[in-house]
Amino acid sequence: MDPVKLIARHYKGNSKAHKILLSHSEKVADRALAAAGRVPHLEPDLEFIRQAALLHDIGILFTATPQLGCYGNHPYVCHGVLGRALLEAEGLKRHALVCERHVGVGITRKDIRLQRLPLPARDMLPVTIEEQIICYADKFFSKNGAGAHKEKTVPEILQKLASYGKDKVERFKQWVDLFES
Repeated sequence: MDPVKLIARHYKGNSKAHKILLSHSEKVADRALAAAGRVPHLEPDLEFIRQAALLHDIGILFTATPQLGCYGNHPYVCHGVLGRALLEAEGLKRHALVCERHVGVGITRKDIRLQRLPLPARDMLPVTIEEQIICYADKFFSKNGAGAHKEKTVPEILQKLASYGKDKVERFKQWVDLFES
C-alpha cells in the first residue's frame, strides 16, 4: 500500500490541502520513525508507522478549515473520526484507528461529554505503541501555515496541552520520557 498514492486519490494533486497534508505528514513520519528507533525493545512496526503517519490527517479534507485549503462541512476536531471512516472504507482498519486516536494526545469519552465535542461518545486514546508514537510525533508540527516548518519544543507543546488538562500534560510527559531516552 502506497500512502502517497492513496492521498492523491482523495486530494487534488496541486491543491493547498494536498501540499500541507503531505508536508506535515512527512515530518511526522520522520519524527515518529526516529522515536520508534529509540524503543526497539517494544518492537514497533516501522513500515506501519511510516504508512500510518503519512495518513493520520487524511480526514482534514472533510473539515471547514479554509486556512488549510479544506472546504468540508465539519469542525476540525472531527478530522480524526472522518479519517477513520475514509480509511476503513479503503480496508485499512489498523491505519484508521491511528486517524481517530491521534487527535490531541487522545480524547476521552469524558472530554467529549464535558466539552460537548461533535464526536461519537467513546474513548479515542492511542493504545498501541505505534499509535502512541505517531500521536507523540504529531505534536511537534503544525499544519496552520504559520510556522508550519518550525518544529515545536517540548516546553511549547506542554504549555499548549496545559489548557486541555493536567492529564494531557502527564500523558505527553510519559511519552517524552519513553521516546526521547
